[in-house]
Amino acid sequence: MDVLNPGVISGVLPSRFRTVPRMRSCCIYAVCMPAAPPVVTHPPAKQPPAAERVYTHIKQAVLDRRYEGGTLLTEGDLAEAVGVSRTPVREALLRLEVEGLIKLYPKKGALVLAVSAQEIADVVETRLLVEEFAARKAVPASAKLIARLEELLDEQRRQVAAGDLAAVSVADRCFHAEIVRNAGNEILSRLYDQLRDRQLRMGVAVMEAHPGRIAANITEHTELLEAIRAGDADGAAQVVRRHVSRVKVLVRGEDR
Repeated sequence: MDVLNPGVISGVLPSRFRTVPRMRSCCIYAVCMPAAPPVVTHPPAKQPPAAERVYTHIKQAVLDRRYEGGTLLTEGDLAEAVGVSRTPVREALLRLEVEGLIKLYPKKGALVLAVSAQEIADVVETRLLVEEFAARKAVPASAKLIARLEELLDEQRRQVAAGDLAAVSVADRCFHAEIVRNAGNEILSRLYDQLRDRQLRMGVAVMEAHPGRIAANITEHTELLEAIRAGDADGAAQVVRRHVSRVKVLVRGEDR
């Protein structure tokens, strides 16, 4: 028989035998709940600078021929139309004069310049040089180019149906620009892009003066697409020459 400590018999354990109650482990694990996503507040969209807004307003109106050649624009009217002071109007007008769209007259305003016969000839000549070369380079055409030209042609048809001449002119220009870009010559592409504003302005002028030309443009674009699709480089170049040369004749009023 073991000899027990008297303290055990009395029911009181000596301090060295006493145990501190232990916490029992359980099958509950801490779960990290995902934090609520932060509330993202987007700052209000910034308006372009005042001068840029005036510039865009005037330029688009000139290209759409809402401000036709010979129209005199005043700083006060433009400031009121855009909702700005006269200072940004002056900045925008100076920029547009450099681009050759207007002529400034101190204390009078800005005159929207009409498309001159020389400008028409220059644009058409440059377009022929670039676009005939690009039409030949488009052959043989990739499936991607054909699909894109088909898409742009469909877009032109939709805009014609909607009667939006400005949009038709933009789509017309994009159709030709796609062929030029496909030539792979970056210098020619940049040169062609510099003609953009003049092409758009002339395009609207032709369609307003000769509504029948709208359907003819669609037909000639279709012929150009088919020549490229068929791998006919000479045929594509001939369509381009006939199509672009007609612009010169129509804008100058030599063909009715």
